[in-house]
Amino acid sequence: MKLFKRNTILGMLTVMPLVLWYVSCNAQNDKPMNLPAITNSNKGFAVVELFTSEGCSSCPPADKLMEKLQQENVDKPVYIVAFHVDYWDRQGWKDTFSAAAFTYRQRRYADWLHLETIYTPQVVVNGTSEYVGSQEGAIVQAISRELNKGADATLALQGKLDGNKLHVEYKVTGHKENAVLLLALVQKNAQTQVRAGENEGRRLSHVQIVRQLVQAAINNNSTMINLPEGFNKEGWEVVGFVQRKEDGRITAAARLNQEAN
Repeated sequence: MKLFKRNTILGMLTVMPLVLWYVSCNAQNDKPMNLPAITNSNKGFAVVELFTSEGCSSCPPADKLMEKLQQENVDKPVYIVAFHVDYWDRQGWKDTFSAAAFTYRQRRYADWLHLETIYTPQVVVNGTSEYVGSQEGAIVQAISRELNKGADATLALQGKLDGNKLHVEYKVTGHKENAVLLLALVQKNAQTQVRAGENEGRRLSHVQIVRQLVQAAINNNSTMINLPEGFNKEGWEVVGFVQRKEDGRITAAARLNQEAN
């Protein structure tokens, strides 16, 4: 586990809004297609956020654990999303998937959870508890607890793919006051050959990589996501979750699969 004092990170970052991180996108010629709506029930769910980096030698075991959890929970409302932070980029290797916006998100959790440091690998479950990202037992127990709780809200997602844009329609019911909807555009898997830094010479495998995070007003009911170069329906998906502003608690989640009927 690698710790970074928060005041050190503040000096390394230019603070930027959480709402958007856009990657370059090329026009595509796909015809518009309807994507299936996925709705979570009022049963429990678990949003598992990993904060990781290709520059951190402690992170590959956490990445491997996320892959295992993803495989073991295919039919359960468990939503794994991996945010690659950028403060390791100055330690010899620039992470292929890192963004300052994702470091900012981790710093928000430090505020919400009253932590003195941010570190990698870190896992946050439903915005309310945090763990070293390779501590399988503690993370599995946290997921189990959240699956056995009732949900305060529900989220329904439906999308239409049109070239290099994804139009997302959404509906939130239940408790949604002082909350926002976050839509994570996720690349399901990737591999990187690391040529410098702590993981020099290693070929790293990643799953559920967040490539873009979009914040939407709950009452707007729709938003547009610009899709990056290399996007394809089979290898990407959208995970949405409703998060309270005051304490970071996630109250609903759903997945919009990038597959046509």
